[in-house]
Amino acid sequence: MLVTYLEASQDLCETDSILFGAALAVCRIIGAKLSTAGRATGQSSAIPAWRIRIEERIAKARVLIGRLICFRSGNTRPRIVRTVRMAFAGTNVSLSQPDIMQKLTEHIDDLKQRIAAWGKRIQRYTERSTRFNQNRLFQSDQKRLYKSLERPIVSGTGPAPNQADTVAFWRSLWSEPVNRNESPWTEVAARQCTGITPMDPVIITPDDVAEAVRRAPNWKSPGLDGLHHYRLKGFMVCHAVLARQFQEALNQKSLPSLFTTGITHLVPKN
Repeated sequence: MLVTYLEASQDLCETDSILFGAALAVCRIIGAKLSTAGRATGQSSAIPAWRIRIEERIAKARVLIGRLICFRSGNTRPRIVRTVRMAFAGTNVSLSQPDIMQKLTEHIDDLKQRIAAWGKRIQRYTERSTRFNQNRLFQSDQKRLYKSLERPIVSGTGPAPNQADTVAFWRSLWSEPVNRNESPWTEVAARQCTGITPMDPVIITPDDVAEAVRRAPNWKSPGLDGLHHYRLKGFMVCHAVLARQFQEALNQKSLPSLFTTGITHLVPKN
């Protein structure tokens, strides 16, 4: 089915839409989660699931400690009493026994120790994750690692930059036409280059496309089309079509705006 659509494709933009639709269909068939933020993906800073679970346990334990303290202070509202009964469910502790206050104190101390242990677990896991990421970054990009160590990332507390001014600034850089300086030296350079032998015509083959895709990272952040390299590796039937359309774009000396439009991420500094 994919071959039929690709053979009818007229340009690179249409081929890109076909491949994105095929990737979307595959994700729906296998039940993969899909991003709802649009085709262009941004940087992700999601909190790990294990940390969310531990933080939820800590929050529930703190709520329970507060209600146990209220009951120990003499608050006998039905909701408080019901929570205390649930806290001692499965034990031989009764709310009417004489040493209930001692049992409450012991249970509160036990919950506080659990909260401390969970907090240490988060700290230990975070330190281990930091070491792992730094070791991996040392293998791939030492310069970036040293920069992160010299200037640790901190969350800014100052006022955020004005969005309209920021957009206008970058739009003036990327969207405005370029006024080139046609100085006389450019004509001299052009005359000096007339004797240079032109390079042989470049012929793009399906093998060239397959080799370029093979070396590309699978899940690196995609461009505006939202299509990862992994999909191009899997849809091998598209290599011949891409080779033909890239050859046409090279011969016509033109590229779709899809290949010349980028994404600018604003990273505020201290």
